[in-house]
Amino acid sequence: MPTYKIRGIDVDFPFEAYECQLVYMEKVIQSLQDRCNALLESPTGTGKTLCLLCATLAWRKSLGGFSTGVSVMSSQNSGGSADLLSQSGSSRLPTIVYTSRTHSQIRQVIQELKRTSYRPKMVVLGSREQLCIHEQVSLLHGKAQTNACQLLRRNRDKHEEHEKRERHEKPRCTHYSRVAGYVKSNPHLGDEPIDIEDLVNIGKSSGPCPYYMSREIHKVVDILFAPYNYLIDRGYRKSLSLNWKNSILIFDEAHNLESLCADAASFDLPSWLLTACISEAKNCIDISVKRRQVSDDKSSNPDNFAILRALLLKLENRIAEVPIGSKELGFTKPGPYIYELLADLNITPKTSSKLIDIIGEATELLEEDNQQHGRSSVCRLESISNMLNIIYRHDNAHAKFYRVHVQEVDTSTSDGLKVKGKASRTLSWWCFNPGIAMEEFPRLEVGSVILTSGTLSPMDSFAQELKLDFPVRLENPHVITSNQIWAGVVPTGPSGYSFNSSYRIRDSLEYKQELGNAIVNFARIVPDGLLVFFPSYYLLDQCIGCWKNTSQANSTTIWERICKHKKPVVEPRQSSLFSVSIEDYMAKLKDTSTSGAIFFAVCRGKVSEGLDFADHAGRAVVVTGMPFATMTDAKVRLKREYLDQQAQSQREASKLKLEILTGEDWYSQQASRAVNQAVGRVIRHRHDYGAIIFCDERFSHSNRQSQISLWIQPHLKCYSKFGDVVFTLTRFFREGRNWGPTKLKLLESEKLVEPISTTKSAALEKIDEAPLDDLPSFLGSSMSADGNASEFDLEEFKHSTTAISQDCSVILEKVQPANRSSLTSCKDKSATLTCANELICNEKKLIYAGKALRYQNGRTIDSPDNSILDDKLFKRLLAPCPSKKRKSIGTKHDTMRHNESFSDHSSRLRNSESSSGSSKSLECEKGHDSDNISVRSAQVGNEETRGSEFLIQVEEKLSASEYKEFVNSMKALKSKAVKINEVLLSIARIFSGPERLSLFKRFKDFIPAKYHSIYDQYLGANERTSNIPGKKEH
Repeated sequence: MPTYKIRGIDVDFPFEAYECQLVYMEKVIQSLQDRCNALLESPTGTGKTLCLLCATLAWRKSLGGFSTGVSVMSSQNSGGSADLLSQSGSSRLPTIVYTSRTHSQIRQVIQELKRTSYRPKMVVLGSREQLCIHEQVSLLHGKAQTNACQLLRRNRDKHEEHEKRERHEKPRCTHYSRVAGYVKSNPHLGDEPIDIEDLVNIGKSSGPCPYYMSREIHKVVDILFAPYNYLIDRGYRKSLSLNWKNSILIFDEAHNLESLCADAASFDLPSWLLTACISEAKNCIDISVKRRQVSDDKSSNPDNFAILRALLLKLENRIAEVPIGSKELGFTKPGPYIYELLADLNITPKTSSKLIDIIGEATELLEEDNQQHGRSSVCRLESISNMLNIIYRHDNAHAKFYRVHVQEVDTSTSDGLKVKGKASRTLSWWCFNPGIAMEEFPRLEVGSVILTSGTLSPMDSFAQELKLDFPVRLENPHVITSNQIWAGVVPTGPSGYSFNSSYRIRDSLEYKQELGNAIVNFARIVPDGLLVFFPSYYLLDQCIGCWKNTSQANSTTIWERICKHKKPVVEPRQSSLFSVSIEDYMAKLKDTSTSGAIFFAVCRGKVSEGLDFADHAGRAVVVTGMPFATMTDAKVRLKREYLDQQAQSQREASKLKLEILTGEDWYSQQASRAVNQAVGRVIRHRHDYGAIIFCDERFSHSNRQSQISLWIQPHLKCYSKFGDVVFTLTRFFREGRNWGPTKLKLLESEKLVEPISTTKSAALEKIDEAPLDDLPSFLGSSMSADGNASEFDLEEFKHSTTAISQDCSVILEKVQPANRSSLTSCKDKSATLTCANELICNEKKLIYAGKALRYQNGRTIDSPDNSILDDKLFKRLLAPCPSKKRKSIGTKHDTMRHNESFSDHSSRLRNSESSSGSSKSLECEKGHDSDNISVRSAQVGNEETRGSEFLIQVEEKLSASEYKEFVNSMKALKSKAVKINEVLLSIARIFSGPERLSLFKRFKDFIPAKYHSIYDQYLGANERTSNIPGKKEH
């Protein structure tokens, strides 16, 4: 495992790191060492998660050993106080809290942790829905499940005297009572990476509650994994028993963090919800009165519930009395007005706490009644409690960041019909300062807050919105090369009509027809999967409706022409139908009657968020316009007004010309971020390729292009003619066929794509299993524009390249070595890194002497007649590559040094000239920096001997045709253009069978160390096929 010296920290990385990965880890460590915050953007496929884990844990390890073997003894009867018994003495060291949006994303992070050499004490916090194993409670959901769980725990602690009053013993949770003993007797729990499924399995096999077991372990961990809400929600945050001082808070996939923070601090109270709360208060009165009459149970006071109901009725009337002059504008007041409104109901900071307690009693009473009658329902009253907790915080200072809004909408029936004369109102208290959720971190003396994602651009709004200083920033380039991406702005369509999805133009028939005709062309050119994103559901519906009803001269509609090339799928508005649409898309991709499938979706929709359309599932993405939010939406309008007012006051307070976020800036950046999120669905790993097509003339403006993700900008071109788009796009996919299809499972072994969760739903798993053609020969594959795969051999390829013009790349030049830097040096200005993505084409060209291929200056000079190397040269080629030393780089605080030579650590072919110049040979070189490259003649001699012995045994076992294929495989293995997965697939096929398995095992000596993990997969497959029990060699 390579070790890198980064800012004085030794970082163990599972694989040979790319330059952009080293830059990313340097920025992480800089943030940790300087105790400052960081905004880090790195495209999907650059190994972001792995880099983040390795850098953070290496820094943490440098401070002291991990807390392995630490146990926690919890006295549940004494309020859950914990006694920490530390064997490593590291309890005072910083705790790392790693959060992401969803449980499935956290599962992927845990899989990445397993691939590192670091083993910190860790645990995952999940919801009861994920962790509960109780026979009845596990069947519930949401608040109903939480209430049922809490009720069973309270029953365990009820006094014996109260139990005697009951006619039957109350149910209890036996799993909860076993947690303390199990955790105490298993102090090493969490020393190895464990996921939610592991905790559940422990609970099912040994009895302790996984939910509360994780909450016990989290008190002594080095790194804690949890969803976002454990940090941004005050209630969840208070439930954590952590030492916040100097702790490290990581928000992965943070592109939506600002909106999540604002939503967590806001509330909406619609009429139907308030009515349900009033009904529940009435039920509590009836239940408590009945209990007093039947069993003289006076544990609950019906008078308290009567007071609660009366207050809720007054609130309902008060909202109904609010004067609304315009349904579009509604009723708006400054944030502090909420206190005036509630004071009329005698709800103050003092009385609110009493009201919250009454709601707690009501919740418990309703849950007990539901259990007795076998019902499962959600308690709506808790929404009132949450609302009061948001309003009455430490003081009322936060109210200035809010707006009170009452909106009136017509009441609709279940079938969508409006009820005449009846309107529904919603009381809202909206937070327009997302920084409220983060403001407590500086007071807690948190060490660093790191926000990272594949699409953070544009970054300016993040720092200003979250009200945190981010001295360290990074916009990383991609690991792909320029010929793996086509990015273009298409301002006009086939007929020359301008593309502009603004509300002034989007409803015109000409615009919709022109867009439809353009998509027909894209569907014809792009192979396999095509994603088309619209700014809104409205425009999507309008365009598809037009295309289905508008016929051309030949009476064929635009929709029919699209369907001729690709089978369509439309993203549904209902989230419940989303998984079905994904399954439909994957099924249509596999249909061979057309050249693929086309997915019509919406920016900010589910398709644009987090799904992986790798390889054939997404060869191109089309963005049909700027996804601006609806300007007339009350929340959007008030947000813009709020930011403009804040900007004005800041300008008046400061005479300096500061960059202040205005309402228009925010509005524009939100649209750009939605675009970046959508285009990020394609090109998901370093072997992937695809096209990004912007069909709106506004993308040609420099201010719009500056807000597109930095890794795309160097490749972005604006085309004045649609014909040029068709020509270049067609050529791109014809050349792209040389990359060939790549299996994701093999790519995962190279750690450049995030692992696929083993617990995904079947529908979402299929998105990662795009229909791939069978792997072709190791020399490459050809994919035509209509999606039909064809194969070509080496001889055919060699002869064809002589006719290619100088500006067209040969396949051997397209594929850079795995560790060859394709990035220019990056300058660090004010701790903000911006990397250009220009290619460094400085690698040596592959030259064969005499009858070998010669490439120089990007063109074919000579084409050989014989592709088989002579025997002596082949033995030299077969020589094992010596093991490579670990490489380390040094970095400085002020500037980074990127002039290190990150050369390919696999063996390379080198042209070696003798003193007479008459003989040339190919030698195996170490993949070190240039000053470390040396191969001793004695060593080469030994390697040749070993190669000769192995070659003799191979010739004895193989047929003539198999031996020829083996020779070609070896030549490909030593090439810079090596496709290692395809080479090893060919070798594995040759050495299949019990009698050849020993040769395949010995073949590992002749493979560069960086490919050993991939080799082990093929070896394991051959062992299983041969039915020979064996162990992988290491």
